[in-house]
Amino acid sequence: MNLKTVLILLGLALATIFALVCVLLTRERSPRTCQHLPPEQEDVEDDQSLVFADLTAEEMSQVVRYLQGHLGVPLVEASRAKPSDNCIASVDVQVPAKAEVLRFLDGGGARPPREALAVLYFGNQPEPNITEYVVGPLPAPAYHRDVTVQRYGGKVPYHRRPTLAVEYKQIGGFLKSQVFPSAPAFMQQVMEYDGTNLAVVTAAPRGFQSGDRVTWFVVFQNVSGFFVHPVGLEVLVDHSSLDVSQWAVSRVFYNGQYYRDMAQLESAYVQGRISVEKVRKAAWDGDFSSMKPRAPRAAPFPVQFEPQGPRYSVRKNQVLFQGWSFAFGMSVSTGLRLFDVRHKGERVAYEISVQEALSVYGSNCPGGMSTRYMDGSFGLGRYTSPLVPGVDCPYLATYVDTHSLSDSLRPRKRKASLCIFEHNLGSPLRRHYSNLQSLYYGGLVNSALVIRSIATVGNYDYVWDFIFYQNGAIEGKVQATGYPSSSFLHGDGLRYGNRLWEHTLGTIHTHFVNYKVDLDVGG
Repeated sequence: MNLKTVLILLGLALATIFALVCVLLTRERSPRTCQHLPPEQEDVEDDQSLVFADLTAEEMSQVVRYLQGHLGVPLVEASRAKPSDNCIASVDVQVPAKAEVLRFLDGGGARPPREALAVLYFGNQPEPNITEYVVGPLPAPAYHRDVTVQRYGGKVPYHRRPTLAVEYKQIGGFLKSQVFPSAPAFMQQVMEYDGTNLAVVTAAPRGFQSGDRVTWFVVFQNVSGFFVHPVGLEVLVDHSSLDVSQWAVSRVFYNGQYYRDMAQLESAYVQGRISVEKVRKAAWDGDFSSMKPRAPRAAPFPVQFEPQGPRYSVRKNQVLFQGWSFAFGMSVSTGLRLFDVRHKGERVAYEISVQEALSVYGSNCPGGMSTRYMDGSFGLGRYTSPLVPGVDCPYLATYVDTHSLSDSLRPRKRKASLCIFEHNLGSPLRRHYSNLQSLYYGGLVNSALVIRSIATVGNYDYVWDFIFYQNGAIEGKVQATGYPSSSFLHGDGLRYGNRLWEHTLGTIHTHFVNYKVDLDVGG
């Protein structure tokens, strides 16, 4: 090896070491807050933004203890509750009325009392119902008031309650212990059912008229990415009774035909009167639905670094970036939300928040054709996913933990459920190269601040971004990824979507996303 080659390799090694040192010096292992601030932001810090802050774990626990001691009824842990029990479905912050907040922020008024909103299911009542209580003041609750009629114009009947995780578990147990065993030959010979190799996915809504609580459950192979492995069997379960032993099957669908129940399907199968379509058994990793990379590992992706540290700061629930400032939070039902958005100290929006993600499906199978998912009823904040550095957000992003209380009596910590980062947009904000009369170049780097959360609701992963640009623009953005919803491909199924696999129909559907944008411009 000659001297020139050695010098070249040494130079490359030094350059690599320098780049790694730059990255490591600007990276911390734990969620961070930036200490460096532009001069115009250094005097902004105060606790006013905490008027919008999410509840702490201790505040949630205080609310639970207060309700247990002051409602005069037994409260069962929601993860173990039967429909006939009383339980706490969720506890979230009760954001004060806008007029109160503005008097506090702008008029020197008193800080509004800190309160929580608790949603309770009262199944063990003469008239079962859903009740919402405002509980306060925190951190030492001393009162609660029923706001159900005020919010909804009357009492909320019990059949309207969103389904808890425990009810899905109970329905799964009902299918496994009572429904599937009533068709033993069909389940063993056609489904090759062994008690664990099938999974079910709920359709929604739960009926077509007020008072219904009947749901189609679509059966899939229980493999990785099972959402795209339907087996052709769908079961309509009537779970309206508060007594689980009274639940019943209202209808069964298999490969294009309806049956009264599983016993009728079994009889037709044994007598050879049904068209059987055996689905090829998928590998445990799902085969085509596996998330494993198909190609060999490539070279590492490019990585951004911050030579002098981040140019934004995160202080409790407030973000400061260039001329921007805003408070952030995570609603258990609607997810990511921003308050008191200001540019150069002037409020431009009081609130910008996600409200609902709705999807409407078409299919020639009952589960697909009847589905209109309203993901707020499942909980966009409840199902916020932990964010993976380097994939979901840049390595150098600031990761924020949040807390939630739903389906439980204890708060749960959601690790890295929000991330905040400045993003180089890769093109100039403005530039000019002059080659007439005088020679000069002027340009400005274009970057933006991103606050992000990702909600995994069933098969879908929604990537929620609010983006703040240097030119004063704000963008709300959502990307849908994850898995498509699917139906069993039979008959004229291709009128309702596209073939994804041998018996898998990727069903036609439309997404609707709703935001609340409360602009406060120039007063």
